[in-house]
Amino acid sequence: QVQLVESGGGLVQAGGSLRLSCAAPGFTFSRYAMGWFRQAPGKEREFVAAISWSGDNTYYADFVKGRFTISRDNAKNTVYLQMNSLKPEDTAVYYCAAGFTDQAMGAPGFKPAIGDWGQGTQVTVSS
Repeated sequence: QVQLVESGGGLVQAGGSLRLSCAAPGFTFSRYAMGWFRQAPGKEREFVAAISWSGDNTYYADFVKGRFTISRDNAKNTVYLQMNSLKPEDTAVYYCAAGFTDQAMGAPGFKPAIGDWGQGTQVTVSS
C-alpha cells in the first residue's frame, strides 16, 4: 500500500511562510502529476495546487494564486508547497496526492490515483 507522508506544517503568524513537503516512496513518482489539497474543520477537502509529472505545468486554486508555489524533485520522489503571505483562512490540514494529470486534480470529486489520503500536516495561521 502506497503511503504519502506530508510534513512541514506548524503554527505561523499571518503574513508568514511555510514550506510543506510530501515524500512519495513506493511508486513511479515521475509518471504522475502531484497535488496538494486541504481540509479545514467542518469543511470538505479542497484542491490547492497541482504540478505535472515533468514539473513544466502547474495549476492553482484561485485563492492561492500569487501566494503559493508547488514544485517537485523527481530524483527525491518529493513534492513541495511553498506558502507565502499566509492568512488565517489558510488554516487546515494539508494533504498531497498523486493524479493522472495536473488539471484533473482540480476537478470535483478527485480521488488519488495511487494509494489513499495520508495523515496530512496541520497548518495553523494566527491573526
